[in-house]
Amino acid sequence: MTFLFAVALAAAAPSAVAPCPNVVTPDALVCRALEAQKSGNSETAAQAFEEAAKASADKDPATARMWAAAGNLWIAAGQPGKAALDLDRALALPGLEAEQRGEALLDRARAAEAQNDLKTARAKLNEAAATISSDPFYWYFSAALAIREGDKATAQTAIGKALSLAPSDPTILFEAGHVAHFLGNDDQARSYWTRAAGSDPKGEIGRAAAKAIEMLGVTPSVKSEPQPPK
Repeated sequence: MTFLFAVALAAAAPSAVAPCPNVVTPDALVCRALEAQKSGNSETAAQAFEEAAKASADKDPATARMWAAAGNLWIAAGQPGKAALDLDRALALPGLEAEQRGEALLDRARAAEAQNDLKTARAKLNEAAATISSDPFYWYFSAALAIREGDKATAQTAIGKALSLAPSDPTILFEAGHVAHFLGNDDQARSYWTRAAGSDPKGEIGRAAAKAIEMLGVTPSVKSEPQPPK
């Protein structure tokens, strides 16, 4: 998923070519957050975005985006509890509009799911639909959540929409395999996982798909273009 908040804030931050200013200002803290995020240090980046938000006025629209960015990065750092707190702060402030608010709601749903609060996850996801229903990741996550909820109808519908928006994305193909397996169609699951592995042969998703195929056992003939799980 595109890190919308960091991208939006980058335009207002000091140039990434020069070192971040050694001062405690919102711009300098955002600069440090983006540098940490770029280097793969999600925890440090989240903390820097939090500090930038605390140093900013609540009425400034950028403040909500800083809290939302911190929440997104706490999810990446594997700390959904901190993510939930920062995302709730972001959503309570002015500044998040249209897709930005939808992405923050989606992240809030992801944080809730990671905390095993499936009811809140679905509620936030439903709220996000108003602005980001054209995002294939929205439907991908909806399908994954539906599996945890034991909701076969929603899982089938959601993954079908994700596939219609991004039919070749290996992450979505991988999840389509999980949905097919959840629906009891292992042949179709194997077909989706085979496509996912072929689309990402050296990546993490490709390796996971190959492992999933192995766990299914003997490989029959594979259809090249499976239909959405039914």
